[in-house]
Amino acid sequence: MDIAYRIDTFTIGQAVIGYWRRRTAKEKAFWHGSVRAYERRGKIVQKWDQLIMGIKAVLGLLALLSGTMSPALAQNAAPSAEKAAVATAATDLATAGDSAAYRLGSGDKVRITVFNEETLSGEYEVDGSGTLALQLIGSIKVQGKTIPEVTAIIVSKLKEGYLQNPSVAIEVLNYRPFYVLGEVKEPGKYPYVSGMTVLNAIALAGGYTYRGKKDRAMVIRSSDPEKKEQRVAPNDIIMPGDIIRVPERVF
Repeated sequence: MDIAYRIDTFTIGQAVIGYWRRRTAKEKAFWHGSVRAYERRGKIVQKWDQLIMGIKAVLGLLALLSGTMSPALAQNAAPSAEKAAVATAATDLATAGDSAAYRLGSGDKVRITVFNEETLSGEYEVDGSGTLALQLIGSIKVQGKTIPEVTAIIVSKLKEGYLQNPSVAIEVLNYRPFYVLGEVKEPGKYPYVSGMTVLNAIALAGGYTYRGKKDRAMVIRSSDPEKKEQRVAPNDIIMPGDIIRVPERVF
């Protein structure tokens, strides 16, 4: 009896253990499957989010190009596209305003056209004292003055006993050079091109030396009466007559 009881107890125990093992295995399989399903679901949701963001970016770019972007779409458009558009617009505005805002200085060469007066028209260069020596009206001070201001001066001078209603146009033929000094391979003066940046200027000067500091430079603006050095970034715009200096890095 005792032996039979022990055998039955052992058998029942084995059965219980087997039951819990099977149940545990099923639960593990269930939870493992659930976790994997959850992971798969998360990946699918992530892919859909990426796809939706890509579609929004494409729609934003298309709307930007067509000029019909709505406020809601503009808010969801790709940030890189918005930054590119802002930078392009700023560049266009700066370029459009160059001829009117530019201030003449020594070394600039201009063409002055007085309509129906060929003898008074011609090409002139601003001398070292900042003046233009013109026919009939003599020398006029143009240093630091804009094209519209110089045009008004010439018109006023011509009206003083020479022409009744003069029409004058001025065009800048050659801008005065800018200068690059410091840690560049070929320091010196270089011809100016509209829209030039500090990095463009350094490239013209042969690029940085191995000691040159590449993240910034110093510049003396030709329009600054105090001629103080200012810190500028590589993408900052330079103007004719500016003096750029590339400092030496410490390490």
